[in-house]
Amino acid sequence: MGLDLTALDAITEAVESGAGLPDVVRAAARALEASLVLLDRTGSVLAVAARSPADERSLLDGAAGVDTIELRVADTAVGQLRMRARSTPGPALVRLVTTLVASEVERVRAPARASQEASSAFLRSVLSGELADSDEIIMRAAQLGVDLVAGASVLVARAHVHATIEEGWRARVLATAERGARAVVPTAIAAPAAHESAGAEVVVLVPGGEDAVAKRAAEGVLRELQTGLPGHTFALGRSRVARDPLDLHRAGNEALLAVNVAEGDEERPLLAFEQTGAYRLLLSAMSEDPAELQRFYAETVEPLVAYDEQYETELVRTVEAFLDNDGNVAGTAQKLFTHRHTIRYRLERVRELSGLDVGSTDGREKLSLGLKAMRVLGVAAPTGPATEPGAGAGRVPGR
Repeated sequence: MGLDLTALDAITEAVESGAGLPDVVRAAARALEASLVLLDRTGSVLAVAARSPADERSLLDGAAGVDTIELRVADTAVGQLRMRARSTPGPALVRLVTTLVASEVERVRAPARASQEASSAFLRSVLSGELADSDEIIMRAAQLGVDLVAGASVLVARAHVHATIEEGWRARVLATAERGARAVVPTAIAAPAAHESAGAEVVVLVPGGEDAVAKRAAEGVLRELQTGLPGHTFALGRSRVARDPLDLHRAGNEALLAVNVAEGDEERPLLAFEQTGAYRLLLSAMSEDPAELQRFYAETVEPLVAYDEQYETELVRTVEAFLDNDGNVAGTAQKLFTHRHTIRYRLERVRELSGLDVGSTDGREKLSLGLKAMRVLGVAAPTGPATEPGAGAGRVPGR
């Protein structure tokens, strides 16, 4: 197939007239004699030119016969074009068309990226306590279309992926979390967490002074994440409403503490700060003196975590279950589906590694606080099958 200048003119006209990405992609589909789906760099669909819903689904699924073309402007990836051609377009035509489409994607999406960068910078400044004037916070929020006069809440969403997926999944977590919050509060904004994380961590600011609205927004975020991103696990923490913008720094710490606690609770992936119980007592330690909290964790539970990671045992999980069952070995064995002798063996290993005896009140209290420090610090307890004396057939069931 040679160069069709008429078809190229149609694409150029769509670009110059500002008709939008759907018209540009339809013109590109005619030029290439192909079905097309245009995705942005987060994987969100921007435009479709397909012959049928089934054709569209096969393009999105990357079925046989579908080519994926990365769209770039200079050295920056701006999206993907998925194509099923009905004939064989020449390489020169494909290059010209994709260059035009990539340029239009960059032009159309640049303001949204600028807005995202502005939102991220604002959230970092507020949650770090860098902005120390209420009026300035309210004014800068208003420039982003966010009204903080009545107050706001903070959500922290954390995702871990459990399957091999395409690059850019963290950006999809961000876009999905923001979409879930905006379904309830249209002016909510989201940004990636400032610190590094093994998974993806997103901070969401939910304007408004009503706790019930913040709760619905958090539920909407979790629902959208679970629906839109299969193959992931999620934890979500929600702060109390901050009536004064200066309290948003505190609210960010509350949401972070809640998500750290939620990550250790498979039955409650969404946790409000008010639901964290005794963990709330450690909030000031987390925000004011995290080094002391880290030291206490190192002196109590960290040796157990290191041992579990090295040998794939379940000492931490066993201590948690033992304390939850009020020190009852039989109840712990029943909860973990293992033999009482295995539980006693593990508890003896706990004493040897930590120097803390679960048979004493002092030992149980320190281990309990050490486990709480572990959660507050966001340390994930390793779990998994292991070979150890006393286990049935040498195997310990995983979760």
